[in-house]
Amino acid sequence: MAEKNGSGSIQGRLITEVRRRIIDGEVAPGVNLSEIALAEEFGVSRTPVRETFKQLQTEGLVEIRPRVGTFVTAPSRREITELFVMKELLEGAAARLMAQRGRVPELDRLEENLRQADLAVASDDRERYAELVEEFHDLIIVGADNRKLEAHYRTLMNQLAYSRLVTTSLSQPGRPHQSGREHHHVLELITAKDGDSAEHVMREHVRASRRALLAGLDT
Repeated sequence: MAEKNGSGSIQGRLITEVRRRIIDGEVAPGVNLSEIALAEEFGVSRTPVRETFKQLQTEGLVEIRPRVGTFVTAPSRREITELFVMKELLEGAAARLMAQRGRVPELDRLEENLRQADLAVASDDRERYAELVEEFHDLIIVGADNRKLEAHYRTLMNQLAYSRLVTTSLSQPGRPHQSGREHHHVLELITAKDGDSAEHVMREHVRASRRALLAGLDT
């Protein structure tokens, strides 16, 4: 029984770590993931590695090609567009819900996030700003206090491998400054408890991010 529990623990760790490497861009799209190498790295048999690959294929992060290998996928242009439509809907709804909640702790964290983001933009620290952009959106999702919405959002962001894509979006000339202004506007409306406008502006912001991303992918 202990062996089973141990296997369950390593299975979860494997999934979490391989997922993280893909989402963070440590493993590039198209790479053939080695079953043997991962089994050796984690000190396990190949069975939990295969189960990890099955789970990540369900999440859309890898493609298993029988008798060929397991390859890291990248969403197609159509998939990115479709996923961003869902991102827009979920984040718009989250902004509305958060605005309706009043002075929740996430508001203080958002204000601090924007202070740090302004500094990052001023110093042209793109890497730090990208981290803060992810945090900003995450705080609004958490601030909505809707577990079903958050669960769908987490799955969506995994499928997008957003950490890779946000850097591409922010590489467009002037996008970090514009993004920062949009974030400030969203927060102002949430703070004012204007749910309708917060949802509208948040959705516009996500659409602008999508346009910048697709432009970056074309260059």
